[in-house]
Amino acid sequence: MTKRRILFVDDDPNILSGIRRVLRPLREDFDLQFAESGREALEIMEGAEFAAVVSDMRMPGMDGAAFLKMVQSLYPCTIRIMLTGQADEDAILRTVGVVHQFLEKPSDPELLKSVLLRASALHTLIVDEKLKEIISGIESLPSLPEVYDRLQRALVCSESSVADVAAIIEEDMAMSAKVLHLVNSAFFGLFQRVESPARAVGLLGLETIKGIVLGMQIFSEMKSESKLFCLNKLWAHSMAVGACAKKIALAETNDKAIIDHSFIAGILHDVGKLVFASKMSESYDRVVTLARQQEVSLYEAEKEVLHAGHDAAGAYLIGLWGLSGPVVEAIGFHHRIIEYPDNSFNPALAVHAANAIYYELRPKEIIGVFSPLDYEYLEKMGLAGKIDGWRTICAEILSQE
Repeated sequence: MTKRRILFVDDDPNILSGIRRVLRPLREDFDLQFAESGREALEIMEGAEFAAVVSDMRMPGMDGAAFLKMVQSLYPCTIRIMLTGQADEDAILRTVGVVHQFLEKPSDPELLKSVLLRASALHTLIVDEKLKEIISGIESLPSLPEVYDRLQRALVCSESSVADVAAIIEEDMAMSAKVLHLVNSAFFGLFQRVESPARAVGLLGLETIKGIVLGMQIFSEMKSESKLFCLNKLWAHSMAVGACAKKIALAETNDKAIIDHSFIAGILHDVGKLVFASKMSESYDRVVTLARQQEVSLYEAEKEVLHAGHDAAGAYLIGLWGLSGPVVEAIGFHHRIIEYPDNSFNPALAVHAANAIYYELRPKEIIGVFSPLDYEYLEKMGLAGKIDGWRTICAEILSQE
């Protein structure tokens, strides 16, 4: 198997030497390369494909933010990771929508190894040649919704308040109305009427509102001429999976990032279906027909007709938008969780479980046959005993929808 290339960029040769030393055990799996400037790194990347680049933020000449923006433009499938110190807050603002993951400097060696393994697995998923053919055949991929982009920038600004975030939502009257309608539904189980976006943000949290806004905008802006696939049903399913994934994560961890990533990834886990159904509606109707006639899962029918699944297509799109690595990974691996290289509870597992349990509880919504929980993976993770509890959580959420 060809070794996956990882490029490290730092103007301090001592830092690069330290990274080379701690990652020596990974030499059998990775081709680790090093550069002392952004310009040198770009020259190295001209001649080879890299799974990931890991860049320092503060470098003379071209800093990390400028370098990773160049990488995003020239090599959009390369996973972009930044090493930052506490003094880099202003520079981080410039990398919103560019960097997939931030790591504190100095980074824990085991954490760095884990991030690189996951990043390289994701890269392998989204650079599949068949997928690239499909994506390149689509005339125009959807762009990151403007309201979400502004929310993202506001959220990473230390001076932003709940009122500032709410004001961005309120500028779009239709979006504001949709957010309030959803928040006041039984779906979220709030026991009080929410009259303003500011109150919604206060009750549900910034990341939850951000995920709702992103999902709503994507689904409202993309239309489909498919005669067999209903986007309205897909939106309802996606919101439900997001809520279930979040509650499953809450039951398993206190890590706010994992919980938030599980919710956002749950909402977006089927965005690849949205791309297929809106941009390739006739082909996707053939997918639906095949799944029903041959009694295979919709996912298997996608790979038969399109030679790529919606998981990889969704991860590709969301990766291009620069959403965080765990969200992209969860989307990309929710149908193939056994391939995900992580030994702890993670958003990919939360979304995989939420999606499978949703269809267990609502079998009439299945197109073709059911894609079940991966019991082998759950046994390996020591989580098989949690399934009944997760089912109870999801059943309660779906009863309120």
